[in-house]
Amino acid sequence: MKIHLFILSLIFAFTGTFIAPMANAADTTSAPRDASHLKIASGSALLIDMQTNKVIYANNPDVVVPIASVSKLMTGLVIVEARQNMSEYISVNIADTPEMKGVFSRVKLNSELPRREMLLIALMSSENRAAASLAHHYPGGYVAFIAAMNAKARALGMTSTHFVEPTGLSPRNVSTARDLSKLLVAAHKYPILSELTTTKETSVRFRNPNYVLGFHNTDHLVNKPNWDIKITKTGFTNPAGHCLVLVTSMGNRPVTLVILDAFGKYTHFADATRIRNWVESGRSTDVPSVALQYKAEKNLKHRQSGVIEASK
Repeated sequence: MKIHLFILSLIFAFTGTFIAPMANAADTTSAPRDASHLKIASGSALLIDMQTNKVIYANNPDVVVPIASVSKLMTGLVIVEARQNMSEYISVNIADTPEMKGVFSRVKLNSELPRREMLLIALMSSENRAAASLAHHYPGGYVAFIAAMNAKARALGMTSTHFVEPTGLSPRNVSTARDLSKLLVAAHKYPILSELTTTKETSVRFRNPNYVLGFHNTDHLVNKPNWDIKITKTGFTNPAGHCLVLVTSMGNRPVTLVILDAFGKYTHFADATRIRNWVESGRSTDVPSVALQYKAEKNLKHRQSGVIEASK
C-alpha cells in the first residue's frame, strides 16, 4: 500500500494530476471513474478500451434488442469481405426485402450506381434501398447474403445476434451492445469502412435514368472537430429507439462505444458526449427526465421478460 501511494505521489509531482483509488470504480482510459457519477438515457451502453479490451462502462450490455440500421455495418462488412468489383454498376432492387414496402426513398428503382457509391450511401446516410440492392447483387443472391451476415456474426462470436434482412427495418434484426462491440472491432480493420462511414456529405450520380442526389451523414458527431471518429453507424426504428455505434478516442485511447435504445432524436449523441466527458473528467451532465422515464419503462419491460436482473 505504501509503495502504491509513493507511486501515486510521483505521478502527482510530475503531472500535477492525482489519481485517487475509488471503490467500485471502472478502469478507464485515464483514471478510475466512479460509474455512479454517470447518468445516461439509453437502454443499453457499452464502452471498451480497444488496447486492453477492458470494459470501461456497461449498462445492460447483454440485453437483446432490435438494432435498426446499425445492421448496415454488418451489411458493409460482408460486402467488403466478398471482394466484389466496387466499380461495377448495380441496379437498385428491393424486390427481396418485404420490409421496404411503403418506405420512402429518393433513390429510383432500377437506376444504377457503382457498388462503392451504393455502399457509401447505405453506410453514411443509411439509405435503405442501397443496402437492399447490395444484398440483391451478392454472389448467390439475397438469401446467400443474409446467410453470410449470420455466418459472420457467428464467426465473430456474436452469439446473441440474428439478421433477417440487410437494412435494419425489421425488428427481428437483433443484437446486444456486447456483440456490436465485436462488430466494431472487425469493421475497424477495413480502411474503406472507416472512410465511408465517416464521410460527412457527398453527391452521387445515378444512371438509367441520369440524376444526382446529395446525401449527409446521419451521425452529427462527424461534423464536430472535437470528435475523432474512425467508424460510425446510427439507427432508428420505433421498436429499436435511437442507436449509435462508434470507434473513437476517449482519454487519448481508442475505444468502441455502443449506445442502444435511446429516447429522442439527439439523446444517443448526448449520451455519447456524457460518456466521453465522464471518461475524461469524471463528470457528467444531467439527463432529461422524459428520457429517464423512457429508460425506466424499457428496463421494467426487460425485467418482466426476465432479460435483465432487477438490480441493474
